[in-house]
Amino acid sequence: MTTSRAELAAFLRSRRARITPADVGLAPGFRRRTPGLRREELAQLAGVGVTWYTWLEQGRAINVSVQVLDAIARTLRLDEAEREHLYRLADVPAFTPQPAGCPLEPQIQLILDGMALPACVYNGRYDLLAWNAAYARLFTDLVRRTGRERNALWHLFVTPECCMPFVNLAEELPLMVATMRATFARHLGEPAWEGFVRDLSAASPAFAAAWQSHDVAVPGSRLKIFRHATLGDLRLATQSMQLAGTPEARMIVYTPADAATASALARLGEVGGVSAGCAEHREAY
Repeated sequence: MTTSRAELAAFLRSRRARITPADVGLAPGFRRRTPGLRREELAQLAGVGVTWYTWLEQGRAINVSVQVLDAIARTLRLDEAEREHLYRLADVPAFTPQPAGCPLEPQIQLILDGMALPACVYNGRYDLLAWNAAYARLFTDLVRRTGRERNALWHLFVTPECCMPFVNLAEELPLMVATMRATFARHLGEPAWEGFVRDLSAASPAFAAAWQSHDVAVPGSRLKIFRHATLGDLRLATQSMQLAGTPEARMIVYTPADAATASALARLGEVGGVSAGCAEHREAY
């Protein structure tokens, strides 16, 4: 079984498990051991053969058409990100992977430096590629990291809770993992990506659990709340913009979500970054 087919099989099983018989108008029945729909129920609802669908969910090398994938996606109630993820894993031409990433254009840094609001550029794995001074003041701990640790997901999952200023972490981290998972489908079999997932899973059981959920999402506007020792809570709305000519790279701009945060951002340069680690871990941060 190829890596992409194994991912496809796991993704289909995870999506099938979340659809209950009641969701699709079926009686629950007795002796139901399978969470969600049974394979034969899904196959019947999608109008495909039970044996064929079983082979697909087992990761076998069988032919898959756009029409059949559409039917399965509708039955599983996949959203836009999940549907694209399904097509990529099935290697259907309707969603052809983008070419490998390329370096940022020099003008990107000029744009960042000209912005008063905190802003940065991430790639699809949340590696931090570029940032401006306002971002560096806001995310001091991440900017000073090097190598693979200069990665937002790595930083958020391995930083001790006592040193973490991110308030609504429980809401935002699953979305970030789901966003990376959608991009991961374009990099199956690449040692750098698979090594990153393997190592972060070993370093963080929380990441491993989120990764195994097989949730996928697309980048979008989010509300992130940070706690500053002097300025209090900073409520920031993120805007994500794809960069033309640089596949998978996106610029993130942090805008104040209320007047108090706008005032606090204006003073951030005077009082320093959001976090420099607690007393116990300060040397590490």
